[in-house]
Amino acid sequence: MSLKSQNHKFADSERQLEVLNDNGTIPKFSEKMRIIGFDPLTASGIEILQINVGKMCNQTCKHCHVDAGPDRKEIMTRQTMEQCLDALRNSNITTIDLTGGAPEMNPEFFWFVEQATSLGKKVLVRCNLTIIVANPKYHRLPGFYAENGVEVISSLPYFSARRTDAQRGEGVFEKSIRALKMLNEVGYGQKESGLILNLVYNPTGAFLPGEQSELEREFKLKLRDGYGIEFNSLFSITNMPISRFLDYLLQSGNYETYMDTLVNAFNPAAAAEVMCRKTLSVGWDGYLYDCDFNQMLDKKVMSPSPQHIRDFQQSSLDHREIFVNQHCFGCTAGSGSSCGGTIV
Repeated sequence: MSLKSQNHKFADSERQLEVLNDNGTIPKFSEKMRIIGFDPLTASGIEILQINVGKMCNQTCKHCHVDAGPDRKEIMTRQTMEQCLDALRNSNITTIDLTGGAPEMNPEFFWFVEQATSLGKKVLVRCNLTIIVANPKYHRLPGFYAENGVEVISSLPYFSARRTDAQRGEGVFEKSIRALKMLNEVGYGQKESGLILNLVYNPTGAFLPGEQSELEREFKLKLRDGYGIEFNSLFSITNMPISRFLDYLLQSGNYETYMDTLVNAFNPAAAAEVMCRKTLSVGWDGYLYDCDFNQMLDKKVMSPSPQHIRDFQQSSLDHREIFVNQHCFGCTAGSGSSCGGTIV
């Protein structure tokens, strides 16, 4: 069950922020940014519109910052999708990034992807893989993605069943392997096919990810030799101390140590290139956020910028001031972290 269905205290974003802002010995993120000359942090022009089409998912992963699951009913309507498309037509945004939950569970998903690709922009879909084999109605996804030239970004915490299933649920690894093979069969991850398949790795515990290029080499070797699977790139992402992962950190007694790890690994070069500077996040209800993490903390873009996609004005959003808080240390630790992997 999701935190929301459990009536868990962290279903309330303000309770999460209370924990994050009870600093103790942890310095303020805004102060760290001030020291390196980024206070306030501002956007540098929107290149990516990341659209969360709903929180419904066929999985309930232990680390999920969205608190997604089968019991979540928040779903983007076609009307809001049309408002997103209108905004894209009237902008120079180059990339559309569709996420969830499992975005494919939105009943308007197939229509929306076709409309998005018709705009001539790069379209990404964040697929949890198991959705492809979860129900016969989704078996056509690999072919549909290929026909529309969609770049597929798929979650796979590890190349072994034990560690993957521990984070994402019993049987997830086996289903993920089946889905990856289906994607390979239509050309994804294959040389010169033009069909891009990227994997996402995130740690299964309270530690930072290893070096991205080394992890990619290891994943490619293990998946190719063990299962005959090919993919293009691996994105290494740091777990953010919010929602279910925040609950895990506190329940396991790792919260203070993890936050200290993030703070001590603060990298000014990564901080200067955080993804929120080039990304605008759209919630399932059309409200606007600086990033997916701020969205889950219910912190909309700050005034005077328009706060809903129906009022989209790129000129007033391109260089907006960005809301920051303690969770932002997750994006600036080590080589940095973004929805596209490491930053520097």
